[in-house]
Amino acid sequence: MNYGISNLSIVPMRNEAADQSEMVNQVIFGEHFKVLEIRKKWSKIRLAHDSYEGWICNKQWIEIEEDIYKQLDKEVATITTDILDIIKKTHHQPIVIGSILPSYKSGHALINNEMYQFDGLTTPGFIKKDKLVENALMYLNAPYLWGGRSPLGIDCSGFTQMVYRLQGIDLPRDAYQQAEVGTTLSFVEESEPGDLAFFDNTEGKINHVGIILEDNHIIHAAGKVRIDRIDQQGIFNTEIGNHTHKLRLIKSIC
Repeated sequence: MNYGISNLSIVPMRNEAADQSEMVNQVIFGEHFKVLEIRKKWSKIRLAHDSYEGWICNKQWIEIEEDIYKQLDKEVATITTDILDIIKKTHHQPIVIGSILPSYKSGHALINNEMYQFDGLTTPGFIKKDKLVENALMYLNAPYLWGGRSPLGIDCSGFTQMVYRLQGIDLPRDAYQQAEVGTTLSFVEESEPGDLAFFDNTEGKINHVGIILEDNHIIHAAGKVRIDRIDQQGIFNTEIGNHTHKLRLIKSIC
């Protein structure tokens, strides 16, 4: 078994080993993973924090030893909290909110014995539930991007996953997987800001998720990260005067 880590800001993870293949996820700076298969140009990986699998280009990751992988697994991740920031080694490198700083101490992160300096804001994990809403609003107006997990482009479940991860809570990657976590609530009125609402399609399959806000509003990624109204029927878009997503269930995660 081989092990790796992302030393680039955002790495596309694809469904198949080809540039033309669908992007199903993104690997953010500092995320570590198992390498399941290595080909000439591509490697199939499994992310440590959510076990999501896909293919990344061999030019876009570096190998780490098994003991470093296990050490990173045990660490309470230090996570960056500014929308965009700079990390420094021999040069400046941009990173996005939600990046991981491996073995972070005294303003420095360590990857394969190479020291990175970071002077920005970080979080070690859970603070308060209402912080979830503050984190969510930082992504407001980020464009929708299938497979995206950054403020430069994000999908609905990538959005909820990253917002919760900023609180030190690991959620699965896809909406239907996230719907299996937490405690089910009966009504919108029982929910609190920060809870997750899930929506299904005409076939009854969960295909969308958002974060409950105060006063029957929801923030979610649909075209962009936006705020709409929510009721027992689903998401109501006041701009078009229609319900756009049918409510399936609401979950309290923390």
